[in-house]
Amino acid sequence: MANEPLIGGGAAAGAALVADVTTASFMAEVVDASFEQPVIVDFWAPWCGPCKQLGPILEKVVRAANGAVRMVKLNIDENPEIAQQMRIQSIPAVYAFKDGRPVDGFVGAQPESQIKQFVERLGGDSGGPSPIEEAMAMAREAAQTGDHASAVAIYAQILQQEPENAEAIAGLARALIGRGELDGARQVLDRATKELDKNAEIAAARSALELAEHAQKAMGSLDKLRTRLEQDPDDHEARFELATALFGAGEREPAIDGLLALFKRDRNWDEQAARRQLVKFFEVMGPTDPLTLSARRRLSTLMFS
Repeated sequence: MANEPLIGGGAAAGAALVADVTTASFMAEVVDASFEQPVIVDFWAPWCGPCKQLGPILEKVVRAANGAVRMVKLNIDENPEIAQQMRIQSIPAVYAFKDGRPVDGFVGAQPESQIKQFVERLGGDSGGPSPIEEAMAMAREAAQTGDHASAVAIYAQILQQEPENAEAIAGLARALIGRGELDGARQVLDRATKELDKNAEIAAARSALELAEHAQKAMGSLDKLRTRLEQDPDDHEARFELATALFGAGEREPAIDGLLALFKRDRNWDEQAARRQLVKFFEVMGPTDPLTLSARRRLSTLMFS
C-alpha cells in the first residue's frame, strides 16, 4: 500500500491520488476535500487478509481513473474513532464521500469489475452515461416513486446483459419486496455468488428482506401489540415486534422511535436487540438517508449518556 503524503487543505491541485489519513486529518482530507472531488476511504488494518487483496486493486482502479476520484486509507487500529463513528463492524470497508457526506460504499473484497463500476459511478464519464447506466437510473427512479412493477422489469432486463451487476440484483430484490413478492426476492438474492454476497447493497437488500418477512408475520398483530404496550409499557417484546411491523409497513419514523425508546428503557434486553435492529434499519435505508443520520445521532446520544 502506498504512503504518499496528502497536501493539506483538501483536494488541491497536485494532491496525491492515493494517500493515508488519520483521525486528525480526516475532516480536512475527506469531508472538506469531497466538495471539490469524490474521495474514497479504504478502512483497513494490518491483520486483515482481505484488506491486502482489496487495497492494491482499489488503488489500481483509482489511478486508472486519471484524477476523477481520490483515495485515502485509514488504519482503524491506529485511528479507531472514525470507524466507530461510522459504525463499521467489519473490514475491509470502503466508503465514498461527495459534497461532505458518504454517498456509496461496500464491505468485503470485491472483484475488479465491481470496483471499476464503483469508481466510474463516482467519477462520472465524459462520454455520457452508457445504456446500462441510463437503465439503472430509470429503475432507481421507478423504485423511488413506488412503481415497483416498472423497476422489476428494468432491473430484470439489466441483469440479462450484466448478470453480476450487484446494484441491479439488490434493486430487483428490493423492488420485489416492494410488491410483496418475498419468495421471489429471496430467489434473486440466493442466486448471488459468494463474492457478490459481500457487496453492501446486496447485504442491505438481504436485511430488507429479513425485516419484511419479520414484519409480515407481525402485521396481523398490530392492535394486539399496541394493547399489550398500553397495558404494560415494559413489555419489550411487544415494543420490538411493533417497531419491526411498522418499519415493514413503511412507517419508518414511528418504528425508529419505538426501538430508541426500547433501548432507552433497557439497552441490554435480548443482547441489545433494539440496537442491532436499528443497525438493520440503517442498512436498509442507506447511510445518507436523513432518517439514518438523525437516528444514528440519537442512538449515539443514548449510548454515551
